Amino acid sequence: MPGVPNVGVFDTAFHQTMPPEAYMYPISYDMYEKYNIRRYGFHGTSHAYVCDKIIGLLNKPQEETRIITCHIGNGSSLAAIKGGRVVDTTMGFTPLEGLMMGTRCGTIDSSIEAFLMEQEGWTPARLSEYLNKECGLLGISGISSDMRDIRKALGNGHKRSKLAVDMLYHQLVKLIGGYVVLMGGVDAIVFTAGMGENDAQMRKDVCQRLSYIGVELDLEINSSEQDFKLISTPESLVKVYVVPTNEELMIARDTREVVLKHNLLK
Repeated sequence: MPGVPNVGVFDTAFHQTMPPEAYMYPISYDMYEKYNIRRYGFHGTSHAYVCDKIIGLLNKPQEETRIITCHIGNGSSLAAIKGGRVVDTTMGFTPLEGLMMGTRCGTIDSSIEAFLMEQEGWTPARLSEYLNKECGLLGISGISSDMRDIRKALGNGHKRSKLAVDMLYHQLVKLIGGYVVLMGGVDAIVFTAGMGENDAQMRKDVCQRLSYIGVELDLEINSSEQDFKLISTPESLVKVYVVPTNEELMIARDTREVVLKHNLLK
């Protein structure tokens, strides 16, 4: 398509507001300078979209808002967004870090990697394939990377499926709780992406574990077929939303903005 402007929209862009204490790793500083090893974060277009949707509903100035966005799908990440700016996110140098996912292990002791390479005789490429494609919910359950399959097995008393679900919930609650402390509170928690939008049981189980911060779920609305919905009760101290993500729309908006800003239309 000659003459048509091309725009690159990067999934890491929304996270570039993180301060150094959030994006730096505690490796030697020369390796950061040499290779730019730092936390970049991913799913940025999704986190930006759902955050933008919610800010206008909180009845306070944007700079005072505190939102935790939970993009939970086959790939999963959380973001702590204060005043409309990301202050921390769970994915890092690559999308492998953070929460356990469908087939990705998430954060583990990095010495495990060296141990596996020594014991199994794996190359770096084989190790990367294993950590990205054979771990997470699939690796623990031994059934599937799809929570729907795991729930069916769980209903039949499959112990490893229960372990996979318990591990996911444990990590979600731990990460959300950490972000609440980091931001000095939270106004809204937002669920999006495949599991976040469609798994009412997951939302219920996680939110019940967050009752200590005042989260109270409306179970009927949570189980309803609505797409965009407020699933917390009027009495809940924290609002909880389900927002269908729209990364394509964000990419289109960013593209339009760049094209108009630089007068690329001929």
